[in-house]
Amino acid sequence: MTQPQKRDQLVITRVFNVSREQVWKAWTEPEQLKKWLSPKGFSAPFSSIDLRVGGRYLNSMRGPDGKDIWSTGVYREVVPPERLVMTDSFADEKGEVVSATYYGLGSEFPRELQITLTLDKEEDKTKLTLKHAGINNLSEKDVSDMEQGWNESLDKLAVHLEASASKQL
Repeated sequence: MTQPQKRDQLVITRVFNVSREQVWKAWTEPEQLKKWLSPKGFSAPFSSIDLRVGGRYLNSMRGPDGKDIWSTGVYREVVPPERLVMTDSFADEKGEVVSATYYGLGSEFPRELQITLTLDKEEDKTKLTLKHAGINNLSEKDVSDMEQGWNESLDKLAVHLEASASKQL
């Protein structure tokens, strides 16, 4: 009996009814990021972004229990308004990389994953493709939870972008 092949990356695609520039700003401006980068029931009270190759970000998500989960990474590619490539790691509130076990998750989580965000122009819309790579050691449940978290965050992004677009009219 063969084992099912594990995915090495999670890929999610969405289309937003706004320009690439608007989606880009939502990903690269801390005040906007805080409005959407967290799953349902969570908030994002802190975001710091040094948007340049070699620059770092530090974000927090606050759970319904009031506990913060921090993440950090380094920007590897910054091509406005088309593409972002960054590392992704769990962190403490100072931005120091920590093991997933710090937050009670399994030791199978790699210390560093990679996120690639591509924004393609489609007439007056934007196609977002998110790739979260390096997940091949994670359980199907962990990958499913990650996918759900990203989809819930992107649902919030859609609402945020629609609200921002209607304010500009």
